[in-house]
Amino acid sequence: MIKPRNSRLLTAITLVSALALTATACGDDGSGTAGAQGAEGSGTGKIVFWDENGGVRTAIWKEIIADFEKANPDIDVEYVGIASTEAQAKYNTAIQGGGLPDVGGVGAAMLAGITAQEALDPLDDRIAGSSLKGMLNEAMTENVRNAAGRDELYTVPISATNGVLYYRTDQFEKAGLDEPDTWDEFYAAAEKLTDKPKNQFGYTIRGGPGSIAQALDAMYGQSGIESFWDASGKKTTVNDPKNVAALEKYAGLYRKVTPEADLNNDFTKMVAQFDAGGIAMLNHNLGSYQDHVNALGTDKFRGIPQPKLADGRRVMVSNPVSGLGLMKSSGNKAAAWKFIEFAASHASNSKFGESAGLIPANKEAAEDPWLDKAETTKLGAEALFSGDTKIVQLPYYLPDWNTLSKADSEAGFQKVLLGKGTAKEFLDTLAAALDEAQAEWLDQRG
Repeated sequence: MIKPRNSRLLTAITLVSALALTATACGDDGSGTAGAQGAEGSGTGKIVFWDENGGVRTAIWKEIIADFEKANPDIDVEYVGIASTEAQAKYNTAIQGGGLPDVGGVGAAMLAGITAQEALDPLDDRIAGSSLKGMLNEAMTENVRNAAGRDELYTVPISATNGVLYYRTDQFEKAGLDEPDTWDEFYAAAEKLTDKPKNQFGYTIRGGPGSIAQALDAMYGQSGIESFWDASGKKTTVNDPKNVAALEKYAGLYRKVTPEADLNNDFTKMVAQFDAGGIAMLNHNLGSYQDHVNALGTDKFRGIPQPKLADGRRVMVSNPVSGLGLMKSSGNKAAAWKFIEFAASHASNSKFGESAGLIPANKEAAEDPWLDKAETTKLGAEALFSGDTKIVQLPYYLPDWNTLSKADSEAGFQKVLLGKGTAKEFLDTLAAALDEAQAEWLDQRG
């Protein structure tokens, strides 16, 4: 159920106040708190780097740090790995109580909250005066600028994932089907490749955690609507009649060409079923690419960008872009910026992208030979870099976005799948909450 705006705001204020009181009670001196101006420093000495996806990316970041320290022997980087599920809370606590790093990994979904607490330095001028000028992917840059909810850029984009349609090439070949390049071909293939008595399904639809982002991608991809807000910037297009029709058609796949268990499935179960051969097509992102390779090799599946419209256009919703932020409270911003610039450089960003299987933000890195061996990543990079794909920027800048697009909406989407609610009712409810959150955000901006 979507909460009233005042309830959400009160909860946020209460949480921040509690954190602040806790920090005071503990006797923290306030160093490294949000709003502190810090200093440029000498450009040498020690800096602290927080990796917001610790464990998963620890090895590659330590390799990049070693390369940096070799090139900059007068700078020492202390690596701190943080589990992605704990990153937001750790930042919030440090912002109120002190102890922020010099450089922090900040995903787009966290960016608005951290920026609103004045914890990050704007980076446009630094980028303009550095080797990164003109070298960062425009779509990723737009993504993180939009996510901050301000005109300035507050993180240097490092990598991105995007929506991928994985399909079992072995099953398509056996059925005499071509690659599902368009939405019409996708729907036709899903039906033809379904054989319920044999427990074989043409598609798996995400009905459990994370379902809304995938549903939005399918909606906008089919409707062709290219903006999340109308021309006024005050009303969302999420419940536009074209999106309503698209969601009706997409939700209609459930139980017709998908397993009934999809109602509660998350991506881990969906990936396992796809790799086991019970599913012919799966929507996920680049994050599961290596899982498929490990299970199937490279000759039984393919991952392609989301299908096109009949007129040849491809529309996709934005995926959160990972980036590096310079903390305003840092006492050694010169050294911290050197590290950010190094990490986003051609060589380092290419090394990171290859290790993580993600699309690198550096334009030169996105042209490196390793992408030819990681076809799905290469196709995703081409979709983002070519300019032929229209990216609908989701409003990560809204403080309520995470709850509205997850906990507050997932149960409603399940009702649509079960036929207990209509796509229009669901999207009208979501739209009303989004319009209210947007109005509040616009009021706060003045």
